[in-house]
Amino acid sequence: MDEKTFKERTKKFALKVISLVESLPRTYAAEVIGKQLLRSATSIGANYRAACRAKSTADMINKLKTVEEESDESMYWLELLGESNLAPLSQLSELSQEANELLAMTVASLKTLRAKTNRQL
Repeated sequence: MDEKTFKERTKKFALKVISLVESLPRTYAAEVIGKQLLRSATSIGANYRAACRAKSTADMINKLKTVEEESDESMYWLELLGESNLAPLSQLSELSQEANELLAMTVASLKTLRAKTNRQL
């Protein structure tokens, strides 16, 4: 997947998460989990953009590791929302799938970059 498409997907994901968080019930638990999800989900795209401007391959790998962590964390918060019945699973399934795909693509990119780095050594 090219850089532009990945940037668009991460932004679209963040916007959908914003809508989800705004629709959560006004309970303490939903508020706490919603804030955590909002932070991690919006961080995916922001950190990917930073990775695109990396100064070196090592810098890019480091920034993509943050994208990996934030994608995985977003999946965790989505799981908690579903398992605690704070949001309907139908509303979460598309977001969970997208978070999983973003994570898989990031991991694949990291593997490619690491292999490239090892070949250069």
